[in-house]
This record gives sequence, structure tokens and C-alpha cells, in this order.
Amino acid sequence: MDSRSGRRRVLLFTSCPYEGGAGADTQLAASITECMPDLDFLWFTRWPSRGQRGPTRGRGVPIVSRDGAPHVPERIQAALLGGVLARRTDLVHAVLTIGRTYPAFSRLRRGVFGDGPVIHTVSGVMDVGFLERARPLGVTVALSEVTAGQLRAAGFEDVRVIPPTLPLGRWPWRPRSAGPPLVVFAGHHDPGGGAQEAIAAAAEACRRGARFRLVLAMRSRFGQDERRLEGELRTLATREGLPEVEVRGHVPDMAGLLEAADVLLFTPRRLGGKADVPFAVLEALATGRPVIVSDLPQFAALGDAVLRAPVGDRRRAGELLARLLEQPRWWEIRARQGRATVEEVFGLDRFRARYEDLYKEVLT
Repeated sequence: MDSRSGRRRVLLFTSCPYEGGAGADTQLAASITECMPDLDFLWFTRWPSRGQRGPTRGRGVPIVSRDGAPHVPERIQAALLGGVLARRTDLVHAVLTIGRTYPAFSRLRRGVFGDGPVIHTVSGVMDVGFLERARPLGVTVALSEVTAGQLRAAGFEDVRVIPPTLPLGRWPWRPRSAGPPLVVFAGHHDPGGGAQEAIAAAAEACRRGARFRLVLAMRSRFGQDERRLEGELRTLATREGLPEVEVRGHVPDMAGLLEAADVLLFTPRRLGGKADVPFAVLEALATGRPVIVSDLPQFAALGDAVLRAPVGDRRRAGELLARLLEQPRWWEIRARQGRATVEEVFGLDRFRARYEDLYKEVLT
């Protein structure tokens, strides 16, 4: 059905309110609303609002939530509201990570969303083992060819690839800070998520003579003991002999942290549920900060915009970090190449064109 304005109505389905944080699901959902102004979007918002704002386009549907995170009550409310709203809209666009609960949810697809068209943007896959019992919700969109291949191998027949985008106006190029060198890691408390590897690489760079402060911007997942996990990271840093390490929780002002930083060090062994191209990596490149990553296949779309170290190779990652901090000219070259890649590959125009074509196809 059409809305009163005569425009198509789309339910942007996520497992938690938009204000649940800067996760890949909600960031992708916001990008979708911003790039297609001719559609009327419905999305989930947190109640009470705490003064937070959702996407700039569309209308928020309130979900009762203490902190906005995707706890069980939020997921249940999303499913129930989705079942009602899906039958009042022309299209359901689900933006969901494939995690432990997805296989069961995918089997309820018709009961929740009805028989109407569905697009599912897969922001990440927590474990490929979850794909064995999973079913597609409709046309599936992956963020990289690697994940697309995993989905097709699991029986997802119609899979497209649309890399994420970044609102470059909100992430302008910034000159290098004149303050003491600062290296940042941003990730989750996941096994192999990269925090321990970043500490090891930083320690290697220190042994090579580099001097800097390391900040670990850590986000916890539901059920994790954040205080204990942060304490373990501090203990590891002390054992590695790092003189200046700060472990933070979620950082609301990531733009400010990256502006103060010199390098983003992101060397996980596996991505887990993070986006194939983590937004922190794109944000750092857009800001003009060189990025060192582990050479995971999901990062292929970044090309030469990033520096790569073999997975688990602390020596190579540490060597690259020390060189970046010690060679200003090389730092400048890498910084400008990173910004150019984000503009060319992850710009809003390309993202918009691909989703516009997909929407026209599905709604025809």
C-alpha cells in the first residue's frame, strides 16, 4: 500500500532501536534512509528517548528499552511490531547480523513479515556455522564478496553485494594532530577480535623505538563482564611492557578520538559479528588516519588504502606501526590514499544507485 503522500512505505527492521548505539545494523539503516528521500521509512526508536535522535528521514516506532541494546525484550518487541507493520508497508528491509538466534527467526519469516517482499542486508556473520540452519528472508545483500560466497554456499540463492557507505560530510579530512602520538584500536571484547593482537603489535613497535599512547575503545556484548575483560587487557598491556595504555568502554565521540589519533590499529584474527568493512576503519580513513589491518579476505575492497599484516603476525604489524609514526612523509601518503579510497569506493552516490536499483526491482 502507498502512504498518504503517495510514496512507498518501507519498514526498516532492526533487532533494537536506532539509538542502541553505533553498531553496523543501525549505521547501515541510517545510511539507507538518508540516500532515498522519496520513500517513507518506519524504523524502531527507543522509549523513553533520553533526548536521542534517530534517522533524519521517516518516522520512529517506539520500543520500550532501558539502554537501547538488543536484549531479549527488545527483540521480542521488534518481532511483534514487525509483524503488524510489515502488513501496512510495501517492503520490509531487514538490516540484521546473522547470529545465534537468526536461524530460528528465519524460519518464522512468513509469520512475522507475511508474504510481502523482503530485502535483508547482512551486516555481519557471527559464525559461519549459524548459516547451516539459516534460511534467506528474501533478496540478500552482503557487504563483501567473501560473505556473499558464504551465503550462497549455505543455500541463499539471490545474494547481491553492496559495500557500506559513510556520510563524508560528517567525517571530514583532518590534519594530523600536533600532540603526542596516539594509536587507537576500536572493537569488541570478542575472542580473536583484535584487542590482544593490537597490544602485542604495539609492544613490538615500542621495542623498535616508537613512542606513543595506545587507546583501546572497547564495546561489550550482551552478557559479557565488561569490567573483568577491561582488567584483563590492562594486565596484558603491563605484561607486554607497554608504558601508556588506556582502556575505554564505548566512545560516543569517535570523531574526536580519531581526530586526535595518528593511526588506527585493527588486527583481529576474525571479524565475528562486525561488518565486513568495519565502520571504524572507514571513519579513520575518511578522517585521514592510516590504518593497519590483519590481512583478512573481507578487507579486499579496501585495496591499497590500508596497510596489511598477516593474521596474528605481531612483528609485521608492529614494524608497520613504528614506520608510520617515524616517517611523516609515508604517513601523509597513506592518509591521503585512504581518504581517496573512501570517496571512490564507499561514497554515498554508488551506495544510493545500487539500492535504488534493487528497490525498483523488488517493488515492481
